[in-house]
Amino acid sequence: MSETSHKYLRPEDVRRLANYRFAAKMMVEGWMSGRHRARGRGASSNFLEYRQYAQGDDVRMVDWRVYARTDRHYLKTFEHETHLECHLLVDSSASMGFRDMGPMSKLEYASFFAACFAWLVVRGHDMVSLQLFDEKIRSFIPPGSSMKHLDQILNRLEHNAPGGLTSVSAALERSRGLLRRKGTLVVVSDFLDDPASIFHALNPYLHRGFKIILIQVLDPGELSLRDQGAVRYRDMETGDRLVLNAASVREDYRRDFMSHRQALRSMAASRGVAFMSATTREPYYGLFDQLAG
Repeated sequence: MSETSHKYLRPEDVRRLANYRFAAKMMVEGWMSGRHRARGRGASSNFLEYRQYAQGDDVRMVDWRVYARTDRHYLKTFEHETHLECHLLVDSSASMGFRDMGPMSKLEYASFFAACFAWLVVRGHDMVSLQLFDEKIRSFIPPGSSMKHLDQILNRLEHNAPGGLTSVSAALERSRGLLRRKGTLVVVSDFLDDPASIFHALNPYLHRGFKIILIQVLDPGELSLRDQGAVRYRDMETGDRLVLNAASVREDYRRDFMSHRQALRSMAASRGVAFMSATTREPYYGLFDQLAG
């Protein structure tokens, strides 16, 4: 798992992420629910798969007979406990295609984060699923933990594109029937939806014992309107157009935007939900630093 040719998981990402002890750290601190699988060698264990050695792995788990045949280091992994499940929900609505002052669109940034997150979960020998959504679930890959499964997730992210209208709450409601076992729910979105509706849709997950992490991705240009004089704005999801002077509404816009984000943050805190926000100008590694810190 040391090399990759995927768009959203580059070799430099793998090298940097190899130093994280992300999944284990989160479990110890209570971010994730469930019991971690034990890995070992013994007659009572079930063989799971071979996977390539990565920096930080226990060298005692290397299968030296395979090395003698292939000149490559592989670990023979076993499973005799339950899987820990992480469920990635990536907003792929039209608004996520927005790019103004950042180096990439919000969906591209979310895809980089999701790809790295999935790699870390599989690297920790746990299970990860993927859902791409707008107002409905557009694509679903059930939980898995193999390298083949990870490749499937990375390929799906790579061939994804911004879709229709945003409805985080509707997507969450439709997702409940797909997630049969509790685990960690990670929602990556701009959350341009009604905060009360979002958390109403999250309540059933909380009652079932899910741990929830919300990752808000924004373009820097969304935080404060630039001084451009009279500008024609277009709603990326409805196509509606509006002409106005940015300077005349900048303060009201900024106040309303920050109020919306504060509402999300406050509702998350009151329910024990992790909420993090980043712009596409910030390295996505910073989100992992917060999760592992």
